[in-house]
Amino acid sequence: MENLIGLLVAVPLLGAALLLCGGRRLDGKGHYIGTVLAASSFAIGAVLFADMLGRGEHDRALHSHVFSWIPVGGFHADVAFQLDQLSMTFVLLITGVGTLIHVYSIGYMEHDERRRRFFGYLNLFLAAMLLLVLADNYLLLYVGWEGVGLASYLLIGFWQHKPSAATAAKKAFIVNRVGDVGLSIAIMLMFTTFGSFAFAPVLAEADRAGEGKLTAIGLMLLLAACGKSAQVPLQSWLGDAMEGPTPVSALIHAATMVTAGVYLITRSGAIFNAAPDAQAAVVTVGAVTLLFGAIVGCAKDDIKKALAGSTMSQIGYMILAAGLGPIGYVFAIMHLVTHGFFKAGLFLGAGSVMHSMNDEVDMRKYGGLRKYMPITFITFGLGYLAIIGFPGLSGFWSKDKIIEAAFAKGGTEGWILGGAALLGAAITAYYMTRVMLMTFFGEKRWVADENGNEPHPHESPGSMTFPMIVLAFGSVFAGGLFSLNDAFVKWLEPVTGHSHGDSPLSAAAVTGGTMVVLVIGVGLAWAQYGRRPVPRTAPRGSLLTRAARRDLLQDDFNHVALVQPGQYLTRGLVYVDHKLVDGVVNGTAASVGGLSGRLRKLQNGYARTYAVSMFGGTAVLIAATLLMRAV
Repeated sequence: MENLIGLLVAVPLLGAALLLCGGRRLDGKGHYIGTVLAASSFAIGAVLFADMLGRGEHDRALHSHVFSWIPVGGFHADVAFQLDQLSMTFVLLITGVGTLIHVYSIGYMEHDERRRRFFGYLNLFLAAMLLLVLADNYLLLYVGWEGVGLASYLLIGFWQHKPSAATAAKKAFIVNRVGDVGLSIAIMLMFTTFGSFAFAPVLAEADRAGEGKLTAIGLMLLLAACGKSAQVPLQSWLGDAMEGPTPVSALIHAATMVTAGVYLITRSGAIFNAAPDAQAAVVTVGAVTLLFGAIVGCAKDDIKKALAGSTMSQIGYMILAAGLGPIGYVFAIMHLVTHGFFKAGLFLGAGSVMHSMNDEVDMRKYGGLRKYMPITFITFGLGYLAIIGFPGLSGFWSKDKIIEAAFAKGGTEGWILGGAALLGAAITAYYMTRVMLMTFFGEKRWVADENGNEPHPHESPGSMTFPMIVLAFGSVFAGGLFSLNDAFVKWLEPVTGHSHGDSPLSAAAVTGGTMVVLVIGVGLAWAQYGRRPVPRTAPRGSLLTRAARRDLLQDDFNHVALVQPGQYLTRGLVYVDHKLVDGVVNGTAASVGGLSGRLRKLQNGYARTYAVSMFGGTAVLIAATLLMRAV
């Protein structure tokens, strides 16, 4: 079975190579090749999963050594894979949801002349993410980490003829490079501290290292996670990433890129458990981001950007749970998986709406679409109910567990974190109900564009609705199956560990509180958007609303705090270079040139001049000699 692990990465990587290097002869069938190879990787993962279930819970980890990558003296790096319960969870999510997104893309990208290249990039994305979660050491994980960054850049900017898409791709790439610096520094610190960057020795010896070093490593890992998972303060790229095709948004937000940070923190749990300050920083980032993203989502009229704010918020819940240590690791991953189902379904549903509305994204120009798109309405609606935590659906089981874990932190900190999580749940219910009402309810608000083309809403083709139906089933049933007899906790506990903490509230009390805030959030949205007509243009709104429309001024802050100082620094360095460095160099050259020009006049070619010079020099030497003797 160990030999199959490498195939998980190799199969989609082969697809990327074929589709990107195979030329135009594959244009007519490239989408089928990409989809079949993604499905093949999922099939291999299913075989490995079945084999893992047949083993004892403490005997399920598999290792596969492929080759020695960098054997240089005391520095040794291997290309080797580790498949345990944690990585297997990600393998099934990445390949399963990824395959459904491939199937959806067959219809969505049908008329795009670069469809073959698009599927090549999708395969590359899957391969890079699988490498990231299967690596048995941080250096190989870093290769997958960078591969995910490259693939996201290519896919976000896929429609590069649009300046906004090209700019968004560059923004995502640059912001993520900031986080990547953190990961590279963390790996260097690991090597100097432990003499290795493989998971086994680093995590086994973490509790014996100095707390200061572990805090530094943990903070650098958190910086990396903030970049990939769009957490404060490196969250600014996520909303702009919606410029890519909608299947890309589903892949990035549900199954791949933004989940990488949660995986990194959970995999490095031993480091954070031994570094309380770093763990506190993780919790703080998660709590701040879950509220930040939720507030942003409330003010967006662009359906994809509203869902992007939702992703930022839900990943915040996962980071918060991961920062709680053994109390929350399992529930962070559980919510990650359930979120993979309902968020992929929501994005694909949004893409279905756009497909029938001439690519219109402004929800103020929708309305009443449930009558024209019944399958999209039902599947999107189930995803909506799941994300707000409606009782019995997937989000109810996973997000409520995170809220319980937050309170179980104990003390004042537990009350603050639990309160933040509850407030986030209320805001989630509000903005997702707003999305649902503005899109599928009320009277139609679409009109003809400047060319006289009026949208004619219709249901999407089967290649698009089938993945949405499958994901809707996951949105409904996955959380309940995971919670049955604590199945998911028992599955991950041998890898992540688990403790119950000391909650001041019972599970029933927490559930009751989440139901109350859910009703409040839904009720406020219904009062604002369900009982009254939705205006075609957004009103000016309050100061907070205007700030939220601009992503709570995150770009403005980055411009003032980072861009402008960088520009001033650059201009200062250019000035120093021109005036000081170039001045010294050019001044030296000018001095030598001037001196040589004057000395050159002595070399005039006349013998009598040279004779006089020689005589004068001799006379000076004789006079000097006589003077010295006299003295």
